[in-house]
Amino acid sequence: MLTPRQEAILRKVVESYAATGQPVASKTLAADTDLASASSTIRNELALLEEHGLLAHPHTSAGRVPTDAGHRYVVDRLLAGPPGRALTVPQALSPERRELDDALRTTTETLSAMTNLLAVASAPAIERATIHHVEVLTLHPGVVMVVVITSTGGVSKLLCTFESSVDPGLIAWAGEYLNERVGGLPVGARMINQRLTDPELGHRERAFIGQLAPAFAELAGGGEDVLYVDGTSRMLGAHRFVSLVEVNELMALIEERVALVELLRRALGERGVFVRIGRENDVPGLQTLAVVASGYGFTQRKLGTVSVIGPVRMDYETAIASVRAVALQLSRFVEDVYDSAA
Repeated sequence: MLTPRQEAILRKVVESYAATGQPVASKTLAADTDLASASSTIRNELALLEEHGLLAHPHTSAGRVPTDAGHRYVVDRLLAGPPGRALTVPQALSPERRELDDALRTTTETLSAMTNLLAVASAPAIERATIHHVEVLTLHPGVVMVVVITSTGGVSKLLCTFESSVDPGLIAWAGEYLNERVGGLPVGARMINQRLTDPELGHRERAFIGQLAPAFAELAGGGEDVLYVDGTSRMLGAHRFVSLVEVNELMALIEERVALVELLRRALGERGVFVRIGRENDVPGLQTLAVVASGYGFTQRKLGTVSVIGPVRMDYETAIASVRAVALQLSRFVEDVYDSAA
C-alpha cells in the first residue's frame, strides 16, 4: 500500500501524462500547490514509486511516466470508490427510439463524442446488413485509409498509398460521395459497383474512387455477435497513435472481430465496469491499448456490452464515468422497449 502522499503524486503523474503524453518532471510536481511538498521530497517519492514498478524513467534526464501497473493502481482506486461525477447522456438515447439497432449505433456515436475514443458496442446478431457509414481518412500525406462499417458492425478497411500527397479536398469529397452513393445499400449488392462509377465524374475523381472501391469487396453481414463501431476518425485525428503499426493492429482486430468479441464477452461477467490495461490484454492487437467496458441489459441477464478503446494514457475517470452512464441509459432503454412490447 502507498502512503496518501505517494498516491497523490502517482495520480498527478497519471493525469499529467494522460493530458500531455510527455514524461512528468519532479519540478512540475513540486510546483503543484495540491501536493505542497519540497522538491527533494518529491524526487524521493518518485524514486520509491519507480521501485514499486508503478512509474518508469524513460531517459536519464527525463521525468517519469506511469507503467501499466501505475495506471492499474489509480484505476482500482477509481473503481473501488463511490461513482465519480455523474454524466448526462444526450437525449439521442431516449426510449422514443424503438429499434435496438438504431439505439446501438447512436450509443457508439454518443460514447465516442463523450470520450474522443473508439467506441464499440456488442449485441445479438441482426440478419440483414447494410452499409452504415464510410470514412476516408488521411494517415500521412500519401497514405489514405478507407473504413466501411455495416449496420451490423462489420468492418472493412483498405490502405491506399499514393506517390504524392493527396489533396485534402479530394479526400473530404470522397467521403461525402461514397456515403451518398452507397449508404444504406445491402452488403454484397451487385449495384454497389455500379453506384461507385458515375460517368459524370472527372478523370481525377473517377480514378481516386476506383482505388478506394476494393474496400467494399470483403464485407460480410451477420455473425453470432454484432459489433457497432464509431470514432475511428476521432482517434486518428487526436494523434493518439505513434505508428501505422498500431493503427493496423487495431483495425485488424476490429475487422476480424472474433478476438474483440471474446474480450468484450468477459465484461458480461463483471458486476461493474471492466478495465484491461496494456499487457493485461491477452489479445496482441490490444497490448498497447486499454479497454473500458460495461454490460447492459436486464438486471438478471446482460444482452451485450458498451466499451471504449484507446491509448493506455487515456483519461480513465472520464472513460469509466462515460461507459457507466451510457450502459445504464441503454439498459433503461432496453427495459422500456421490452416492457412496452409485453
